[in-house]
Amino acid sequence: MSVPSATHLLLIPSYNTGAKVLETVRDACRFWNPVWVVIDGSTDGTREQLEAMAAGDPGLRVMTLPFNQGKGAAVLHGLTEAQVRGYTHVLTMDADGQHPADKIGEFMAASQAHPRAMILGRPVFDASAPAIRVAGRKLSNGWTHLQTLNAGIGDSLFGFRVYPIAPLRKIMERTPWMRRFDFDPEAAVRLCWAGVEPINIDAKVRYFRPEEGGVSHFNYVRDNILLSSMHGRLLFEFFLYRLPLMLWARTFRTRSSPR
Repeated sequence: MSVPSATHLLLIPSYNTGAKVLETVRDACRFWNPVWVVIDGSTDGTREQLEAMAAGDPGLRVMTLPFNQGKGAAVLHGLTEAQVRGYTHVLTMDADGQHPADKIGEFMAASQAHPRAMILGRPVFDASAPAIRVAGRKLSNGWTHLQTLNAGIGDSLFGFRVYPIAPLRKIMERTPWMRRFDFDPEAAVRLCWAGVEPINIDAKVRYFRPEEGGVSHFNYVRDNILLSSMHGRLLFEFFLYRLPLMLWARTFRTRSSPR
């Protein structure tokens, strides 16, 4: 078993992902220690199986929320407990097997080399990716580039990321939003606004078909309305006072830079 990190942990929020979460956690534990799973009110019986796995692996910890609260809420629960225990960074990884476990070490190393930055996965899609999902995220990325004045967010929706805990938790505790599917893009934008530099690393994505055990809770109507509402809120704040502040900061940096 690998030596556990005292600063960086891997956090997997899970809701009714079925057997895929067991595969995901096993793969994650091969590449990192510690691994935490936050079960977001799952009713698929995986809690008991994960707890049995954790009983035989001191590097694995399982936490359970009493009812489904959303991905962002599950991540915040993990962030809060991680900071209490002295961790400084978390790598978030989806439970459905789409994210590449073999990239965990590379992402963690990048974070350790650049602790003030957020390490963002930039998805590399294969033929399994639904065309409508790939096309739809381009719109979200376009809004994100505008809201951050092209600060360098490679992809706004990809949840395979290393976050510095302190600034992200501070942001989340100031707002009632960022608790569900809107978590990933809003986290990236607000961390950029807070001065956290994005560093992008390519990572392959695999979408599993139902017959392969693939599970998706994405609802095209509900979640696109949620994303549209989120970008509307961010745009309002951006034009109200973020844009003048960002332009002033860029002008100040330009004037103060050596000639």
